[in-house]
Amino acid sequence: MKIGVAGLGAMGAPIAARLIEVGHQVTVWNRNAEKTKPLAEAGAKVAKIPAELAAACEVVLTLLTDGKAIDAVYSGPNGLLSGDVKGKMFIEMSTVAPKVHTDLNAKVRATGAVLVECPVGGSTIPARKGQLLGLMGATSEDAARARPLLEQLCRKVEHCGPVGAGAAMKLAINLPLMVAWQAYGEAFAIARSAGWEPRRLVDLLVESNGGNKAIAARADMIVTMFEGRDPGPTTFSIDNGVKDLRTMIETGEGLGAEMFATKAALAGFEDASKSGIGGGDGSQVAVYWSARKKK
Repeated sequence: MKIGVAGLGAMGAPIAARLIEVGHQVTVWNRNAEKTKPLAEAGAKVAKIPAELAAACEVVLTLLTDGKAIDAVYSGPNGLLSGDVKGKMFIEMSTVAPKVHTDLNAKVRATGAVLVECPVGGSTIPARKGQLLGLMGATSEDAARARPLLEQLCRKVEHCGPVGAGAAMKLAINLPLMVAWQAYGEAFAIARSAGWEPRRLVDLLVESNGGNKAIAARADMIVTMFEGRDPGPTTFSIDNGVKDLRTMIETGEGLGAEMFATKAALAGFEDASKSGIGGGDGSQVAVYWSARKKK
């Protein structure tokens, strides 16, 4: 298929690379054109503007920062919807509030095109291997059309309901993880008083009922950070965590929920970001709070 990818951040770039690997003809666009170079070297075509991307492709995947970026890329003067896109399919994969996707759905359908939302669970390594968790929101007909492509990117694709349901479910599955990184930091603050080496301490927590898949996957990275060494590339940044936690609170409160734990986690992530480590991996929140002293 001729597939476009708009937004080549931490998730967009490995997804585009995966699509090239499985045999699709991929065209990419990014606001910062420098990020297109590695994919161009791998065989992707490069569009100069979003409208050019939409014109060249049957399906366009978008992975963008927030609702403002989505509005600009889709509805701007040279946006994806500025040309004739009748019959094309757009798959919006950003982590945003459900209303962003439901509002976009109306705009896309007004052009005669189709919108499927599919935010994904996972990070850069699963994205590159096609092992994400897809949370699709669409009509049954549109979901069936999108599924074969999404199954090349995901180990599992859940049809959550109409557009908006996928965005809600993505926030829901990420919320416990964000809260957990703050909780692990506080747990480490207590546990380190025993004087254990970082490896022994992290391994015990991984084996306990308090462990989860994320800390198990990042155990080596966390030990490396405790030891003051370079943990390697960031898979999901603290600053992205701040953005998502704010969206979770806004969405939950809009539904009448209090969001106490989420607000506490947001305060922890914001404090870590202000300390200068906002670009670090989200798991670094646990290391930061294990050593941070009460003010």
